[in-house]
Amino acid sequence: MNSEQRYLFVFLEIVGVEGGIQSYIKDIWRAYVGLSEQPTADVFLLRDAPVKNNPFATKKLRFHYFKTINPMLGRVWMIAALAIYLWRYRPDHVFCGHINLAPLIQTLCQNRGIPYTVLTYGKEVWEPLGPKYKEALQQASGIWTISRYSRDQACQANQINPKFVEFLPCCVDGETFTPGEKNAALVEKYNLAGARVLMTVARLWSGDIYKGVDVTIRALPAIAQTYPKVKYLVIGRGDDQPRLAQLAKDLGVADKVVFAGFVPTEQLVEHYRLADAYIMPSQEGFGIVYLEAMACGVPVLSGDADGSADPLQDGRLGWRVPHRNPEAVAKACQEILQGEDQRCDGKWLRQQALAQFGRNAFRQRLKELLEATDRFCG
Repeated sequence: MNSEQRYLFVFLEIVGVEGGIQSYIKDIWRAYVGLSEQPTADVFLLRDAPVKNNPFATKKLRFHYFKTINPMLGRVWMIAALAIYLWRYRPDHVFCGHINLAPLIQTLCQNRGIPYTVLTYGKEVWEPLGPKYKEALQQASGIWTISRYSRDQACQANQINPKFVEFLPCCVDGETFTPGEKNAALVEKYNLAGARVLMTVARLWSGDIYKGVDVTIRALPAIAQTYPKVKYLVIGRGDDQPRLAQLAKDLGVADKVVFAGFVPTEQLVEHYRLADAYIMPSQEGFGIVYLEAMACGVPVLSGDADGSADPLQDGRLGWRVPHRNPEAVAKACQEILQGEDQRCDGKWLRQQALAQFGRNAFRQRLKELLEATDRFCG
């Protein structure tokens, strides 16, 4: 990698809100500052205000914030700053951090003859985009995404050549998410003593029923026939919880479903350790939660037609089932709780997951992508 290169990254926000995309972007900065050769880079953040002690800011990685009381004013301010920056420094490459910014980046970069790459994550590019967004993707010198599934969905919906799409998959912090004994206080809090525990971490929003919490609840009566003391621990909150609670009551398994509500990120590892299996028959762009569970030595179940194919390594590391099929979920849960499959070996599971998706692997992959960008610029 050429340390004399200059990059520009442009994102909507990474500080003002918490979410999967924001966590992923922070992993990019964490990896970037860990590179042995770190090219100079500037980061423009449209919706973020300045923060004290930004842990990712260095002399080589500088952050610029454009949040204002009037969002339109902030956007105009950033556009002007971008135009001046591109004219003054002419960076070797611009990385556009969201499809909503892509038309702007396309216009500014093409006027200066500067190549740009668009970062994509999942659903925001899975459906046909409007003409200006589609053109911005098609005209990009490169596209980064998190999984094969996200690539295939975006390419099919928006007539993109797959050869221009590169992978920078999600990663997991293997030093934070580790195996351990079940926390006795949490076992008591959730009344899990003597239970075989299934667990899901998901937003319980009515717009996110694809997470499959309702499917797992429908599977509980069959699972309970083999494992009468099974409990289903649901981590998350949202407007769909009353419907899910009523479903459990209607199916006669209300006593087996525990709604834990919101759990801060720093407390998640203790909750993963409560689980005998992580169950989320979903439709994910990738599914970082599967990696977190596996890093804690917990076997996992996912849907079989989404981006979870990557963290589960096409089923080598976990069970993949039709995501709206309670019978398939029940059968797989019974197999997991039986514990005879290699995919239930927590030590092996953690080792395999971290080898491909740990932070060291993520940093190496980022380095490879930036080196490829350097060759393109050259």
